[in-house]
Amino acid sequence: MSERHPNGFLRHPRIPIAYRDTRKRIGDYREIYAEDWDEAALRAQGERCMDCGVPSCMGGCPIGNLIPDWNDLVTRGNWREALARLHATNNFPEFTGYTCPAPCEPACVLARNQSPVTIKSIERAIVDMGWARGWIGPEPPSRRSGRRVAVVGSGPAGLACAQQLNRAGHSVTVFERDDAIGGLMVYGIPDFKFAKYRVARRVRQLAEEGVAFRPGTAIGRDVTLAQLRSGFDAVCLAIGATVQRDVAIPGRALAGIELAMDFLVRENRRQAGRRVRPAAPARGRRVVVLGGGDTGADCVATAHRQGAREVVQVSINPRRPAQRPATNPWPEPPRVHHPTYALEEGGREEFSLDSAAFVDSDGDGRVDELRLERVAWSYDRAGRRVAKRVLDSDVRVPAGLVLIAIGFAGPELAPFAADGLAAGPRGTLPVDARMMTSVDGVFAAGDACRGPSIVVWAIGEGRDAARQIDLWLTGDTRLPASLRTPNPPIG
Repeated sequence: MSERHPNGFLRHPRIPIAYRDTRKRIGDYREIYAEDWDEAALRAQGERCMDCGVPSCMGGCPIGNLIPDWNDLVTRGNWREALARLHATNNFPEFTGYTCPAPCEPACVLARNQSPVTIKSIERAIVDMGWARGWIGPEPPSRRSGRRVAVVGSGPAGLACAQQLNRAGHSVTVFERDDAIGGLMVYGIPDFKFAKYRVARRVRQLAEEGVAFRPGTAIGRDVTLAQLRSGFDAVCLAIGATVQRDVAIPGRALAGIELAMDFLVRENRRQAGRRVRPAAPARGRRVVVLGGGDTGADCVATAHRQGAREVVQVSINPRRPAQRPATNPWPEPPRVHHPTYALEEGGREEFSLDSAAFVDSDGDGRVDELRLERVAWSYDRAGRRVAKRVLDSDVRVPAGLVLIAIGFAGPELAPFAADGLAAGPRGTLPVDARMMTSVDGVFAAGDACRGPSIVVWAIGEGRDAARQIDLWLTGDTRLPASLRTPNPPIG
Protein backbone atom coordinates (compact mmCIF):
# COMPACT_ATOMS: atom_id res chain seq x y z
CA MET A 1 0.00 0.00 0.00
CA SER A 2 1.35 3.41 -0.99
CA GLU A 3 2.25 6.16 1.45
CA ARG A 4 0.13 9.25 1.77
CA HIS A 5 1.76 12.58 0.97
CA PRO A 6 0.72 15.33 3.41
CA ASN A 7 -0.66 18.74 2.50
CA GLY A 8 -2.15 17.57 -0.76
CA PHE A 9 -4.62 20.45 -0.63
CA LEU A 10 -1.64 22.79 -1.10
CA ARG A 11 -0.17 20.81 -4.00
CA HIS A 12 -3.16 19.64 -6.04
CA PRO A 13 -5.94 21.76 -7.54
CA ARG A 14 -9.48 20.39 -7.49
CA ILE A 15 -10.08 18.32 -10.63
CA PRO A 16 -13.33 16.30 -10.54
CA ILE A 17 -14.20 13.63 -13.07
CA ALA A 18 -15.19 15.57 -16.18
CA TYR A 19 -18.36 15.68 -18.22
CA ARG A 20 -18.36 14.59 -21.84
CA ASP A 21 -18.15 17.33 -24.45
CA THR A 22 -21.54 19.03 -24.75
CA ARG A 23 -21.50 18.92 -28.56
CA LYS A 24 -21.21 15.14 -28.49
CA ARG A 25 -23.38 14.21 -25.54
CA ILE A 26 -26.39 16.26 -26.64
CA GLY A 27 -26.82 13.91 -29.58
CA ASP A 28 -27.28 10.72 -27.55
CA TYR A 29 -28.68 9.27 -24.35
CA ARG A 30 -25.40 7.88 -23.02
CA GLU A 31 -24.25 9.14 -19.63
CA ILE A 32 -23.02 12.71 -19.66
CA TYR A 33 -19.98 11.90 -17.52
CA ALA A 34 -16.52 11.00 -18.79
CA GLU A 35 -16.38 7.28 -19.31
CA ASP A 36 -12.83 6.84 -18.06
CA TRP A 37 -10.80 8.40 -15.30
CA ASP A 38 -7.20 8.21 -14.22
CA GLU A 39 -6.52 6.25 -11.03
CA ALA A 40 -3.44 8.29 -10.15
CA ALA A 41 -5.39 11.52 -10.60
CA LEU A 42 -8.12 10.31 -8.23
CA ARG A 43 -5.51 9.28 -5.67
CA ALA A 44 -4.08 12.81 -5.87
CA GLN A 45 -7.57 14.22 -5.32
CA GLY A 46 -7.87 12.06 -2.22
CA GLU A 47 -4.66 13.64 -0.92
CA ARG A 48 -6.48 16.99 -0.82
CA CYS A 49 -8.47 15.69 2.16
CA MET A 50 -7.17 17.51 5.25
CA ASP A 51 -7.94 14.65 7.66
CA CYS A 52 -9.78 17.14 9.86
CA GLY A 53 -10.21 16.55 13.55
CA VAL A 54 -13.89 17.33 13.08
CA PRO A 55 -14.84 16.03 9.59
CA SER A 56 -17.59 18.46 8.70
CA CYS A 57 -18.05 16.68 5.35
CA MET A 58 -19.63 13.80 7.29
CA GLY A 59 -21.99 16.28 8.91
CA GLY A 60 -22.99 17.50 5.47
CA CYS A 61 -23.71 13.96 4.31
CA PRO A 62 -27.23 12.86 5.33
CA ILE A 63 -26.09 9.26 5.94
CA GLY A 64 -22.77 10.10 7.57
CA ASN A 65 -20.54 8.50 4.95
CA LEU A 66 -17.03 7.78 6.29
CA ILE A 67 -15.52 10.21 3.83
CA PRO A 68 -12.08 10.85 5.40
CA ASP A 69 -11.56 7.09 5.75
CA TRP A 70 -12.10 6.27 2.11
CA ASN A 71 -10.28 9.38 0.92
CA ASP A 72 -7.21 8.15 2.81
CA LEU A 73 -7.58 4.57 1.57
CA VAL A 74 -7.87 5.71 -2.05
CA THR A 75 -4.79 7.88 -1.64
CA ARG A 76 -2.87 4.81 -0.43
CA GLY A 77 -4.20 2.70 -3.30
CA ASN A 78 -6.35 0.45 -1.08
CA TRP A 79 -9.49 0.67 -3.22
CA ARG A 80 -11.10 -2.53 -1.98
CA GLU A 81 -11.00 -1.44 1.65
CA ALA A 82 -12.30 1.97 0.55
CA LEU A 83 -15.27 0.16 -1.02
CA ALA A 84 -15.93 -1.64 2.28
CA ARG A 85 -15.94 1.72 4.10
CA LEU A 86 -18.30 3.12 1.47
CA HIS A 87 -20.71 0.19 1.77
CA ALA A 88 -20.66 0.46 5.58
CA THR A 89 -23.09 3.39 5.40
CA ASN A 90 -24.43 3.30 1.84
CA ASN A 91 -25.98 0.27 0.14
CA PHE A 92 -25.87 1.81 -3.33
CA PRO A 93 -22.99 4.30 -3.62
CA GLU A 94 -23.31 4.47 -7.41
CA PHE A 95 -26.84 5.85 -6.96
CA THR A 96 -25.39 8.75 -4.99
CA GLY A 97 -22.06 8.95 -6.83
CA TYR A 98 -23.89 9.68 -10.07
CA THR A 99 -27.05 11.55 -9.00
CA CYS A 100 -26.49 13.16 -5.58
CA PRO A 101 -26.00 16.96 -5.44
CA ALA A 102 -23.23 16.19 -2.93
CA PRO A 103 -24.06 18.37 0.12
CA CYS A 104 -20.89 16.90 1.65
CA GLU A 105 -18.67 18.96 -0.65
CA PRO A 106 -19.66 22.49 0.41
CA ALA A 107 -19.44 21.21 4.01
CA CYS A 108 -15.76 20.27 3.46
CA VAL A 109 -13.44 22.45 5.53
CA LEU A 110 -11.50 23.35 2.38
CA ALA A 111 -14.69 25.00 1.06
CA ARG A 112 -14.24 27.76 3.61
CA ASN A 113 -11.69 29.48 1.38
CA GLN A 114 -10.76 27.00 -1.39
CA SER A 115 -12.38 24.45 -3.68
CA PRO A 116 -13.56 21.42 -1.69
CA VAL A 117 -12.34 17.84 -2.05
CA THR A 118 -13.85 16.01 -5.05
CA ILE A 119 -15.81 13.71 -2.73
CA LYS A 120 -18.47 12.75 -5.28
CA SER A 121 -15.90 11.84 -7.94
CA ILE A 122 -13.93 9.67 -5.51
CA GLU A 123 -17.11 7.93 -4.35
CA ARG A 124 -18.07 7.19 -7.94
CA ALA A 125 -14.57 5.90 -8.76
CA ILE A 126 -14.54 3.55 -5.76
CA VAL A 127 -17.80 1.83 -6.66
CA ASP A 128 -17.02 1.78 -10.39
CA MET A 129 -13.78 -0.04 -9.60
CA GLY A 130 -15.63 -2.38 -7.27
CA TRP A 131 -17.95 -3.50 -10.04
CA ALA A 132 -15.19 -3.63 -12.67
CA ARG A 133 -12.98 -5.87 -10.52
CA GLY A 134 -15.74 -8.15 -9.29
CA TRP A 135 -15.57 -7.08 -5.67
CA ILE A 136 -19.35 -6.58 -5.36
CA GLY A 137 -21.52 -9.67 -5.10
CA PRO A 138 -24.41 -11.17 -3.14
CA GLU A 139 -24.13 -11.34 0.66
CA PRO A 140 -26.96 -13.65 1.75
CA PRO A 141 -27.59 -14.17 5.47
CA SER A 142 -26.18 -17.27 7.16
CA ARG A 143 -29.57 -18.10 8.68
CA ARG A 144 -33.20 -17.07 8.42
CA SER A 145 -35.29 -15.64 11.25
CA GLY A 146 -38.62 -17.06 10.08
CA ARG A 147 -40.06 -13.51 9.93
CA ARG A 148 -41.50 -12.06 6.72
CA VAL A 149 -41.50 -8.37 5.74
CA ALA A 150 -43.26 -6.67 2.84
CA VAL A 151 -41.67 -3.54 1.38
CA VAL A 152 -43.95 -1.42 -0.81
CA GLY A 153 -41.96 0.61 -3.32
CA SER A 154 -38.66 -0.22 -4.99
CA GLY A 155 -36.91 3.14 -5.07
CA PRO A 156 -33.67 3.70 -3.13
CA ALA A 157 -35.48 3.77 0.23
CA GLY A 158 -37.33 0.52 -0.44
CA LEU A 159 -34.31 -1.28 -1.85
CA ALA A 160 -32.04 -0.17 1.01
CA CYS A 161 -34.65 -1.26 3.57
CA ALA A 162 -35.09 -4.61 1.81
CA GLN A 163 -31.37 -5.35 1.62
CA GLN A 164 -30.75 -4.50 5.27
CA LEU A 165 -33.68 -6.58 6.51
CA ASN A 166 -32.71 -9.50 4.30
CA ARG A 167 -29.15 -9.42 5.59
CA ALA A 168 -30.60 -9.49 9.12
CA GLY A 169 -32.16 -12.84 8.17
CA HIS A 170 -35.76 -11.85 7.47
CA SER A 171 -37.53 -12.94 4.30
CA VAL A 172 -38.34 -9.81 2.29
CA THR A 173 -40.72 -9.29 -0.63
CA VAL A 174 -40.67 -5.97 -2.50
CA PHE A 175 -43.90 -4.86 -4.19
CA GLU A 176 -43.67 -2.37 -7.07
CA ARG A 177 -46.64 -1.05 -9.03
CA ASP A 178 -44.59 -0.31 -12.15
CA ASP A 179 -43.30 -2.92 -14.59
CA ALA A 180 -39.65 -2.44 -13.55
CA ILE A 181 -37.90 -2.53 -10.19
CA GLY A 182 -36.08 0.65 -9.17
CA GLY A 183 -38.73 3.31 -8.73
CA LEU A 184 -37.78 6.75 -9.99
CA MET A 185 -34.16 5.58 -10.34
CA VAL A 186 -35.42 3.70 -13.43
CA TYR A 187 -38.17 5.85 -14.90
CA GLY A 188 -37.70 9.23 -13.21
CA ILE A 189 -34.01 9.98 -13.80
CA PRO A 190 -32.92 10.24 -17.46
CA ASP A 191 -30.66 7.56 -18.88
CA PHE A 192 -28.00 10.14 -19.76
CA LYS A 193 -27.78 11.07 -16.09
CA PHE A 194 -27.88 7.54 -14.66
CA ALA A 195 -27.63 4.41 -16.82
CA LYS A 196 -30.25 1.84 -15.89
CA TYR A 197 -27.91 -1.15 -15.93
CA ARG A 198 -26.60 0.25 -12.66
CA VAL A 199 -30.00 -0.40 -11.06
CA ALA A 200 -30.42 -3.78 -12.75
CA ARG A 201 -27.20 -5.20 -11.33
CA ARG A 202 -28.13 -4.10 -7.80
CA VAL A 203 -31.54 -5.75 -8.23
CA ARG A 204 -29.76 -8.95 -9.32
CA GLN A 205 -27.55 -8.70 -6.26
CA LEU A 206 -30.59 -8.41 -3.97
CA ALA A 207 -32.35 -11.28 -5.74
CA GLU A 208 -29.30 -13.51 -5.34
CA GLU A 209 -29.27 -12.59 -1.64
CA GLY A 210 -32.85 -13.86 -1.36
CA VAL A 211 -35.04 -10.76 -1.77
CA ALA A 212 -38.23 -11.49 -3.76
CA PHE A 213 -39.66 -8.93 -6.18
CA ARG A 214 -43.26 -8.43 -7.31
CA PRO A 215 -43.30 -5.80 -10.09
CA GLY A 216 -46.61 -4.77 -11.65
CA THR A 217 -48.36 -5.12 -8.29
CA ALA A 218 -50.26 -2.07 -7.08
CA ILE A 219 -51.58 -1.68 -3.55
CA GLY A 220 -55.34 -1.14 -3.73
CA ARG A 221 -55.62 -2.75 -7.17
CA ASP A 222 -53.83 -6.09 -6.92
CA VAL A 223 -53.38 -6.45 -3.18
CA THR A 224 -54.56 -4.49 -0.15
CA LEU A 225 -52.57 -3.28 2.82
CA ALA A 226 -54.80 -5.47 5.00
CA GLN A 227 -53.72 -8.52 2.99
CA LEU A 228 -50.07 -7.57 3.37
CA ARG A 229 -50.51 -7.19 7.11
CA SER A 230 -52.11 -10.62 7.39
CA GLY A 231 -49.46 -12.28 5.21
CA PHE A 232 -46.36 -10.59 6.62
CA ASP A 233 -45.01 -9.81 10.07
CA ALA A 234 -44.27 -6.18 9.17
CA VAL A 235 -44.79 -3.79 6.26
CA CYS A 236 -42.67 -0.84 5.17
CA LEU A 237 -44.21 1.81 2.91
CA ALA A 238 -41.46 3.33 0.77
CA ILE A 239 -43.86 4.80 -1.78
CA GLY A 240 -42.14 8.12 -2.41
CA ALA A 241 -43.76 11.52 -2.78
CA THR A 242 -44.99 11.28 -6.35
CA VAL A 243 -47.96 13.67 -6.31
CA GLN A 244 -46.78 16.48 -8.60
CA ARG A 245 -47.54 20.13 -8.00
CA ASP A 246 -49.50 21.81 -10.77
CA VAL A 247 -50.13 25.36 -11.97
CA ALA A 248 -53.76 26.49 -11.62
CA ILE A 249 -53.93 29.40 -14.07
CA PRO A 250 -56.12 30.16 -17.12
CA GLY A 251 -55.45 27.93 -20.12
CA ARG A 252 -54.19 24.95 -18.12
CA ALA A 253 -56.45 22.57 -20.10
CA LEU A 254 -54.75 23.38 -23.42
CA ALA A 255 -52.82 20.68 -25.22
CA GLY A 256 -49.03 20.88 -25.01
CA ILE A 257 -48.86 21.40 -21.23
CA GLU A 258 -47.43 18.47 -19.26
CA LEU A 259 -46.27 17.63 -15.78
CA ALA A 260 -42.53 17.07 -15.71
CA MET A 261 -42.50 13.49 -14.47
CA ASP A 262 -45.06 12.42 -17.08
CA PHE A 263 -42.69 13.79 -19.73
CA LEU A 264 -39.55 12.25 -18.21
CA VAL A 265 -41.11 8.85 -17.51
CA ARG A 266 -42.41 8.60 -21.05
CA GLU A 267 -38.95 9.32 -22.49
CA ASN A 268 -37.31 6.85 -20.11
CA ARG A 269 -39.82 4.21 -21.16
CA ARG A 270 -39.03 4.97 -24.80
CA GLN A 271 -35.33 4.54 -24.11
CA ALA A 272 -36.14 1.20 -22.46
CA GLY A 273 -37.78 0.03 -25.67
CA ARG A 274 -41.40 0.61 -24.68
CA ARG A 275 -43.80 2.10 -27.23
CA VAL A 276 -45.02 5.52 -26.18
CA ARG A 277 -47.06 8.30 -27.81
CA PRO A 278 -46.05 10.92 -28.69
CA ALA A 279 -42.51 9.67 -29.09
CA ALA A 280 -40.70 13.03 -28.88
CA PRO A 281 -43.12 15.88 -28.08
CA ALA A 282 -40.37 18.53 -27.88
CA ARG A 283 -39.09 18.00 -31.43
CA GLY A 284 -39.15 21.25 -33.38
CA ARG A 285 -40.99 23.15 -30.63
CA ARG A 286 -40.23 26.07 -28.38
CA VAL A 287 -40.14 24.49 -24.94
CA VAL A 288 -40.68 26.31 -21.66
CA VAL A 289 -39.80 24.52 -18.41
CA LEU A 290 -41.42 25.93 -15.28
CA GLY A 291 -39.22 25.25 -12.28
CA GLY A 292 -35.56 25.88 -11.58
CA GLY A 293 -34.64 22.65 -9.79
CA ASP A 294 -33.08 19.33 -10.76
CA THR A 295 -36.26 17.95 -12.30
CA GLY A 296 -36.51 21.07 -14.43
CA ALA A 297 -32.89 20.63 -15.52
CA ASP A 298 -33.63 17.03 -16.54
CA CYS A 299 -36.56 18.31 -18.62
CA VAL A 300 -34.31 20.88 -20.31
CA ALA A 301 -31.69 18.25 -21.19
CA THR A 302 -34.33 15.79 -22.42
CA ALA A 303 -35.91 18.47 -24.60
CA HIS A 304 -32.50 19.15 -26.14
CA ARG A 305 -32.12 15.49 -27.04
CA GLN A 306 -35.61 15.31 -28.49
CA GLY A 307 -34.69 18.12 -30.88
CA ALA A 308 -36.38 21.16 -29.37
CA ARG A 309 -36.15 24.37 -31.38
CA GLU A 310 -35.55 26.43 -28.26
CA VAL A 311 -35.61 25.78 -24.50
CA VAL A 312 -36.26 28.31 -21.75
CA GLN A 313 -36.16 27.39 -18.05
CA VAL A 314 -38.23 29.72 -15.85
CA SER A 315 -37.83 30.14 -12.10
CA ILE A 316 -40.22 31.99 -9.83
CA ASN A 317 -37.29 32.88 -7.56
CA PRO A 318 -34.64 35.56 -8.11
CA ARG A 319 -31.26 34.60 -9.50
CA ARG A 320 -28.80 33.74 -6.74
CA PRO A 321 -25.45 35.54 -6.56
CA ALA A 322 -22.33 34.02 -8.10
CA GLN A 323 -20.41 34.29 -4.79
CA ARG A 324 -21.46 33.64 -1.21
CA PRO A 325 -23.00 36.72 0.37
CA ALA A 326 -21.74 37.76 3.78
CA THR A 327 -25.03 36.60 5.28
CA ASN A 328 -24.36 33.04 4.06
CA PRO A 329 -21.02 32.00 5.64
CA TRP A 330 -19.44 28.56 5.64
CA PRO A 331 -20.45 25.95 6.85
CA GLU A 332 -23.98 26.85 5.79
CA PRO A 333 -24.97 25.35 2.43
CA PRO A 334 -23.96 27.94 -0.19
CA ARG A 335 -26.87 29.88 -1.64
CA VAL A 336 -25.17 30.67 -4.95
CA HIS A 337 -26.04 30.21 -8.59
CA HIS A 338 -24.55 27.28 -10.50
CA PRO A 339 -25.49 26.69 -14.15
CA THR A 340 -26.85 23.15 -14.47
CA TYR A 341 -25.40 20.51 -16.76
CA ALA A 342 -28.50 20.96 -18.93
CA LEU A 343 -28.05 24.68 -19.51
CA GLU A 344 -24.40 24.08 -20.38
CA GLU A 345 -25.86 22.18 -23.34
CA GLY A 346 -27.99 25.12 -24.47
CA GLY A 347 -31.11 27.10 -23.67
CA ARG A 348 -31.48 30.00 -21.30
CA GLU A 349 -32.67 30.77 -17.78
CA GLU A 350 -35.19 33.37 -16.69
CA PHE A 351 -35.73 34.38 -13.07
CA SER A 352 -38.34 36.17 -10.94
CA LEU A 353 -41.18 35.23 -13.28
CA ASP A 354 -44.58 34.10 -12.00
CA SER A 355 -46.87 32.32 -14.48
CA ALA A 356 -50.14 34.12 -15.21
CA ALA A 357 -51.81 32.35 -18.16
CA PHE A 358 -51.37 29.84 -20.96
CA VAL A 359 -52.53 31.25 -24.30
CA ASP A 360 -53.83 29.63 -27.48
CA SER A 361 -53.41 32.46 -30.00
CA ASP A 362 -54.50 30.59 -33.16
CA GLY A 363 -57.48 28.71 -31.77
CA ASP A 364 -56.21 25.16 -32.41
CA GLY A 365 -56.53 24.09 -28.78
CA ARG A 366 -52.77 23.99 -28.19
CA VAL A 367 -50.64 26.34 -26.12
CA ASP A 368 -48.73 28.94 -28.16
CA GLU A 369 -47.60 31.39 -25.49
CA LEU A 370 -46.97 31.69 -21.81
CA ARG A 371 -47.79 34.98 -20.11
CA LEU A 372 -45.95 35.84 -16.93
CA GLU A 373 -45.37 38.58 -14.38
CA ARG A 374 -41.95 39.91 -13.48
CA VAL A 375 -42.02 39.99 -9.68
CA ALA A 376 -40.05 40.89 -6.57
CA TRP A 377 -40.65 38.88 -3.40
CA SER A 378 -40.57 39.58 0.29
CA TYR A 379 -39.69 36.70 2.62
CA ASP A 380 -40.33 35.65 6.20
CA ARG A 381 -37.57 34.70 8.64
CA ALA A 382 -37.64 31.09 7.44
CA GLY A 383 -36.93 32.22 3.88
CA ARG A 384 -40.43 31.51 2.59
CA ARG A 385 -42.07 33.77 0.03
CA VAL A 386 -44.88 35.74 1.67
CA ALA A 387 -45.74 38.62 -0.66
CA LYS A 388 -44.95 39.69 -4.20
CA ARG A 389 -44.67 42.99 -5.97
CA VAL A 390 -45.40 42.96 -9.70
CA LEU A 391 -42.77 44.83 -11.70
CA ASP A 392 -44.09 43.95 -15.16
CA SER A 393 -47.50 42.36 -15.67
CA ASP A 394 -47.10 41.51 -19.38
CA VAL A 395 -44.09 39.27 -20.00
CA ARG A 396 -44.68 36.92 -22.97
CA VAL A 397 -42.72 33.81 -23.95
CA PRO A 398 -43.57 31.73 -27.05
CA ALA A 399 -44.27 28.12 -26.10
CA GLY A 400 -45.22 25.06 -28.13
CA LEU A 401 -44.63 22.76 -25.13
CA VAL A 402 -44.73 23.69 -21.43
CA LEU A 403 -43.31 21.32 -18.82
CA ILE A 404 -44.34 21.93 -15.21
CA ALA A 405 -41.47 21.00 -12.87
CA ILE A 406 -42.34 22.86 -9.67
CA GLY A 407 -41.95 20.01 -7.22
CA PHE A 408 -43.97 17.36 -5.44
CA ALA A 409 -46.75 17.63 -2.89
CA GLY A 410 -46.40 14.29 -1.11
CA PRO A 411 -47.18 10.57 -1.34
CA GLU A 412 -50.20 9.03 -3.05
CA LEU A 413 -52.21 7.78 -0.08
CA ALA A 414 -55.60 7.02 -1.68
CA PRO A 415 -54.86 3.24 -1.79
CA PHE A 416 -54.39 3.29 1.99
CA ALA A 417 -57.42 5.38 2.99
CA ALA A 418 -59.45 2.35 4.05
CA ASP A 419 -56.68 1.44 6.46
CA GLY A 420 -56.81 4.81 8.20
CA LEU A 421 -53.61 6.21 6.73
CA ALA A 422 -53.86 9.87 5.77
CA ALA A 423 -51.50 12.76 5.19
CA GLY A 424 -50.37 14.89 8.09
CA PRO A 425 -50.15 18.71 8.12
CA ARG A 426 -47.04 18.65 5.90
CA GLY A 427 -48.71 16.42 3.32
CA THR A 428 -46.52 13.47 4.28
CA LEU A 429 -47.30 10.22 6.06
CA PRO A 430 -46.99 10.73 9.83
CA VAL A 431 -44.70 8.34 11.70
CA ASP A 432 -43.51 8.11 15.28
CA ALA A 433 -39.94 7.88 16.58
CA ARG A 434 -39.87 4.21 15.55
CA MET A 435 -40.79 5.21 11.98
CA MET A 436 -44.11 3.41 12.48
CA THR A 437 -47.35 4.81 11.10
CA SER A 438 -50.64 4.91 13.01
CA VAL A 439 -51.24 1.30 11.90
CA ASP A 440 -49.47 -1.24 14.08
CA GLY A 441 -46.64 -3.00 12.27
CA VAL A 442 -46.73 -0.66 9.27
CA PHE A 443 -43.62 1.51 8.94
CA ALA A 444 -42.73 4.22 6.43
CA ALA A 445 -39.46 5.46 4.98
CA GLY A 446 -38.10 7.95 2.47
CA ASP A 447 -40.01 10.72 0.78
CA ALA A 448 -43.35 9.27 1.92
CA CYS A 449 -42.70 10.44 5.47
CA ARG A 450 -39.82 12.85 5.00
CA GLY A 451 -41.17 14.77 2.04
CA PRO A 452 -39.58 15.24 -1.40
CA SER A 453 -35.83 14.98 -1.03
CA ILE A 454 -32.70 13.52 -2.62
CA VAL A 455 -31.50 9.96 -3.18
CA VAL A 456 -29.00 9.95 -0.31
CA TRP A 457 -31.73 10.81 2.20
CA ALA A 458 -33.89 7.99 0.81
CA ILE A 459 -31.11 5.43 1.29
CA GLY A 460 -30.56 6.60 4.86
CA GLU A 461 -34.29 6.46 5.58
CA GLY A 462 -34.49 2.93 4.22
CA ARG A 463 -31.60 1.80 6.40
CA ASP A 464 -33.14 3.45 9.46
CA ALA A 465 -36.53 1.87 8.81
CA ALA A 466 -34.91 -1.57 8.47
CA ARG A 467 -33.21 -1.14 11.82
CA GLN A 468 -36.46 -0.09 13.49
CA ILE A 469 -38.37 -3.00 11.93
CA ASP A 470 -35.71 -5.51 12.99
CA LEU A 471 -35.81 -4.12 16.52
CA TRP A 472 -39.62 -4.28 16.58
CA LEU A 473 -39.69 -7.87 15.28
CA THR A 474 -36.96 -9.33 17.47
CA GLY A 475 -36.41 -6.98 20.41
CA ASP A 476 -32.81 -6.47 19.35
CA THR A 477 -30.89 -5.51 16.22
CA ARG A 478 -27.38 -5.67 14.84
CA LEU A 479 -28.19 -3.44 11.92
CA PRO A 480 -26.06 -0.28 12.15
CA ALA A 481 -27.52 2.89 13.54
CA SER A 482 -27.67 5.88 11.24
CA LEU A 483 -24.96 8.48 11.72
CA ARG A 484 -27.40 11.30 11.09
CA THR A 485 -30.30 12.61 13.22
CA PRO A 486 -32.10 9.32 13.90
CA ASN A 487 -35.74 10.32 13.65
CA PRO A 488 -37.53 11.68 10.58
CA PRO A 489 -39.89 14.64 10.96
CA ILE A 490 -43.35 13.76 12.20
CA GLY A 491 -46.11 14.13 9.60
